[in-house]
Amino acid sequence: MIDLHYWPTPNGHKVTLLLEELAELGQPQDYRIVPVDIGRGAQFAPDYLRISPNNKMPAIVDHAPADGGAPIPVFESGAILLYLAEKSGRFLGVPEGADAGTALRQRIVVNEWLFWQMGGLGPMTGQYGHFHVYAPEAIGYARERYRNEAERLLGVLDRRLQGREFIAGEAYSIADMACHPWINPYGRAPLDLAPFAEVRRWHAAIAARPAVQRAYGLASQVNPDAGKPMSDAEKRILFGQRARKVG
Repeated sequence: MIDLHYWPTPNGHKVTLLLEELAELGQPQDYRIVPVDIGRGAQFAPDYLRISPNNKMPAIVDHAPADGGAPIPVFESGAILLYLAEKSGRFLGVPEGADAGTALRQRIVVNEWLFWQMGGLGPMTGQYGHFHVYAPEAIGYARERYRNEAERLLGVLDRRLQGREFIAGEAYSIADMACHPWINPYGRAPLDLAPFAEVRRWHAAIAARPAVQRAYGLASQVNPDAGKPMSDAEKRILFGQRARKVG
């Protein structure tokens, strides 16, 4: 059994995408959701910090690790995706029947694009969303800076997808699962995807997968207020933390 400490955000969705895909394959990755209401500061609870010391979500605790030992906690969404993919042997971007050399090279490609998302697409799109949706005042430079960077990254992904069904090639992988929730996640400040035909084609194909639909469907179950504007109190909790003050 895996405990998934989750709230419906793009980073939270990454992990439910993988867990639902594994469930569809009959993989022994039973999981239960432990809600982490980040708008109320649940990510700063002492018990949670023992699992996720960066006071961010998601995190998991695997109560049945492959070595048969004590439960294993994992924080950071990219690390969670790698852990679960390696444990299950699935969604590592390796076509069925591939030889050892092909498998090695494909896993390198998947890791490259997973870390590209972690270091680029997620943080830059997140900053775009912050200054276009959540900032208390319109700062023109910041808005333009992060819009330009988000669109640059969409262009990188669009070029990568030319001639490929998925990011790593012909096999659906954790690289796709990491990137998918970060494509235009801000309904109140949508990016123009018209110039990125390959991204739109790829994004729609993944969204049509039954496991993906189930994963995204969890959002309203866990947080019925998902998608509604945050209160000032929630913004203070999410955006007002400093090194000298937690909580």
